[in-house]
Amino acid sequence: MSDPVAAGQCKDATACAAVLTELWKDDDRFIVLDDRFDGGERFQSLLQAWRDDPCRCAQLHVITASPEIVDGCTSSALREEIADRWPPITANMHRLAFDGGRVQWMLVPTPMQAALRTLVAAVDVFACSAPPAADPYATRRWAKALARLAGADARLLFDAGSVCDSMRHALRSAGFAEQPDTDPADRRGADIERWRHAPQFTSRQPPARSGAGARSRDPVLIVGAGLAGCAMAWALAEQGRESFVFERRATVALETSGNPAGLFHGIVNPQDGAHARFNRGAALEAQRAVAIALAQHQVQGSARGLLRLGNALGNDDLPTMRATLARLGLPGDYVLAVSAQQASELSGLALRQAAWWYPGGGWVQPAGLARSFLERAGPRVALRADSSVHSLTRESGLWQLRDERGSILAAADVVVLANAGDALRLLQPWMPASQPHFWPLLRVRGQITTLPVAAIGALGLPRVPIAGAGYLLPGVDGLAIFGATSQADDDDPAVRDSDHRLNLDQLSRLTGIDHRIEPTAHGIDGRTGWRWSTDDRLPVLGAVPDWTAALGARRLEQPVHVPRLQGLYACTAFGSRGITWAALAAQVVAASITGAPMPIEAGLLDSVDAARWVVRAATRRTRRVE
Repeated sequence: MSDPVAAGQCKDATACAAVLTELWKDDDRFIVLDDRFDGGERFQSLLQAWRDDPCRCAQLHVITASPEIVDGCTSSALREEIADRWPPITANMHRLAFDGGRVQWMLVPTPMQAALRTLVAAVDVFACSAPPAADPYATRRWAKALARLAGADARLLFDAGSVCDSMRHALRSAGFAEQPDTDPADRRGADIERWRHAPQFTSRQPPARSGAGARSRDPVLIVGAGLAGCAMAWALAEQGRESFVFERRATVALETSGNPAGLFHGIVNPQDGAHARFNRGAALEAQRAVAIALAQHQVQGSARGLLRLGNALGNDDLPTMRATLARLGLPGDYVLAVSAQQASELSGLALRQAAWWYPGGGWVQPAGLARSFLERAGPRVALRADSSVHSLTRESGLWQLRDERGSILAAADVVVLANAGDALRLLQPWMPASQPHFWPLLRVRGQITTLPVAAIGALGLPRVPIAGAGYLLPGVDGLAIFGATSQADDDDPAVRDSDHRLNLDQLSRLTGIDHRIEPTAHGIDGRTGWRWSTDDRLPVLGAVPDWTAALGARRLEQPVHVPRLQGLYACTAFGSRGITWAALAAQVVAASITGAPMPIEAGLLDSVDAARWVVRAATRRTRRVE
């Protein structure tokens, strides 16, 4: 006998899908916000309807906001398709891609009321439940929140008979109007009440930080083919946009992304601030990217876990670590606090400290990951190697990349600067005299050390990467890889014995073993590179601010209000976390360009926005005046 509740759920999902097929016909992008999870059945129904519809939209984005997401996917058809891609459900947005990225499912594990305050999207259809009508003020806030997220001609779908009179009044006040059935004989979606966003006036919008070039079909120009630039090409390709990637070197990832191996993992912070939350979301996205690189593109690496040692010498801090995880509600498939004994068993080394165990962390060859991003972008990306961009100009609404002779390499309405600190040089013409630089970027020199595995001796190598004050990897191509130093404003490209000594000393502290290896040991080698970081240790993402226009603004209280240089974006300042940040950072910038739903919440977007220093400067000016 069938389950009547489950049957009702399937019927409701099918009715919703039937209505959507009327609305998404031939659209470039269609965004649905749904507040019912139903174990994934509703999304599965929409996915199948999209696949069966010859007039489907080119890009379908489904955002599901529901606390039931933490219970996991129970749809048998969907579970079979996503296999092991279901993410650890943390308090982040989680994205799953289907059909080459043409369908994207964003999981928001919070109630709809909370999600409405944090989402950044231009929704085409709200398929949601009417909230309780007990509080008229709350009902008005709910209706205004829907209107804030409503795209042009957005629709609201409710179960028939679920909207009370006070809600109707709130919806009408927010600019929504009831829609009668267009054809009474057509019973598709007959149990659904429809509303349409048709405000009588449009309020003046602040300068947009997202959606520039959303309707353009021209290729995007990307400067830089390190991890940031290659990830940008992939993220844009998933949104249906083509790109050209310009790289001054002969191939990808020969500079900052050129180390033989690097780590990726999240972090835990008791305050769970912006840095911890962005790293958590980025680490989960990196795990998926690395898994694809390993399985499909023959890239060296491992996503079988990583240990990050705690600060205590012994297990004294373990109860505190576990209490922090419990208070933050972080699931064990994202991170666990393990004892020194457990850490030793996981690593194969005799460790003396409690540790954070990240089951989905690991290591990967950065250049291989960069190539994997380009391969995933497929025919939608073209690499222009040996193409040094000497200057950036703007004429007739187009950005122009020019070589050292002043000749135009390419011109387009959208450009992304993914070339680390060199972006500041290209931006120099748009810096006002009173503003020394767009962003407070710090150039940091780092040197890693490599040593033949045979020379490690009794120290041995771990089965999984160990991080903390420094790091140590499992053997890579017969080499032990560890490090790294960190020196600001140091331009020396040489591999130095003094830095080998620093790395060796750091290795002893990390493992608790006196290795007795000399910096001049046979076969010891290394690599020097430079990382670019910000003062708040977060990346620079999104539309580039127009500092000149911003200086004339009276109040700039949030990054969304900051004027922008139209069509110019940044994806840079990854510091030492390029592997971890690249995929999520690129998705953030791609969403800003195309108008796709933002994969991070609004508050976190403010924390990584390329215009956040404009707001800080404006705040300081205001305080001086007051």
